[in-house]
Amino acid sequence: MAGSDQSDINVTQQTLSGPSLFGAIAPADQKSACECSIIQLHQPTTIMKQTIHIAAAALIISPAFAVESHLDADLKSYVKVSGVSGNLNSIGSDTLNNLNTFWAEGFKKNYPNVNIQIEGKGSSTAPPALIQGLSQLGPMSREMKEKEIDEFEKKFGYKPTCVQVAIDALAVYAHKDNPIKGLTFKQIDSIFSSTRKRGGDDIADWGQLGLEDWKGRKISLFGRNSASGTYGTFQKEALLKGDYKSSVKEQPGSSAVIQGVGADLYALGYSGIGYRTSAVRAIAVGGEDGVLHEPSYENALSGDYPMARFLNIYVNKKPGQPLDKLTLEFLKFVLSKEGQQIVEKDGYYPIPAELAKEVISALEK
Repeated sequence: MAGSDQSDINVTQQTLSGPSLFGAIAPADQKSACECSIIQLHQPTTIMKQTIHIAAAALIISPAFAVESHLDADLKSYVKVSGVSGNLNSIGSDTLNNLNTFWAEGFKKNYPNVNIQIEGKGSSTAPPALIQGLSQLGPMSREMKEKEIDEFEKKFGYKPTCVQVAIDALAVYAHKDNPIKGLTFKQIDSIFSSTRKRGGDDIADWGQLGLEDWKGRKISLFGRNSASGTYGTFQKEALLKGDYKSSVKEQPGSSAVIQGVGADLYALGYSGIGYRTSAVRAIAVGGEDGVLHEPSYENALSGDYPMARFLNIYVNKKPGQPLDKLTLEFLKFVLSKEGQQIVEKDGYYPIPAELAKEVISALEK
């Protein structure tokens, strides 16, 4: 975080470590206009395939994930404007905490007099903060629930606006020396869930997954706490909203999950792809058809990877009126070439330029 004025960027979080897809901005309940729900993201559609073609022109592939770039060459550089000052508050997702911090640093290079406060304790803290006027930005690693949208609309008379700012592959992690190649949803459900809604038998031993040399070795489990959007997404997609086993060690932050798995040869855990480190492996996951897919950019964008999702920032935008200048310029920076370079640097996947252009245009109206 060199080169930033830390006195003006206040980050409150449990841990800090670094580690279509069109119509991506709309009132939160308008799925037909948005085409961006978590469910829709992992169902291949014509829209997604069109988005792949848009992004493909900028795709540069190299053997190691650390040096891959998927940045769209058509993304526009951020242009500094005059008259931007004040205080910007962000309350919400832990998954987006690092990204928000890096975006804040980049933004302050253009506007050193802006004060930015960032608190990342979980996606469930974003809606009440927006409703109470405690923040302008509500980062969430999931979409708002119907109840949360209703409470916002009751207060303001209109719905919150969802802005997609990056693409994530919610990954299942194993220790780097664990030989497991991948797991299906049914196996994941049998490992993590006490209710096993996918109909499988309980799995608690590595020998049950075909690792004969590890027969008798208990699977150690790490996960997020219930305030986390990642907790809810994993529960919904992999466990069909079933209950977690009491043996899952709930962590207050994503990096703590990775640290736990990286320190335990026999562990499994789940977290966003941006928290991947050299101590763990993000394994392949199979959806309803059981076919395993790596959590890659291509598989996330196409919908082949079954736990791909957008990372979102919710804002309070009155219909027919542009956002306030400070919030608007921050989001324009996030969706710029420089902002999406930060997305890649932090291990997530950038959005296509055409999507960024449409989002910015909608925010200005």
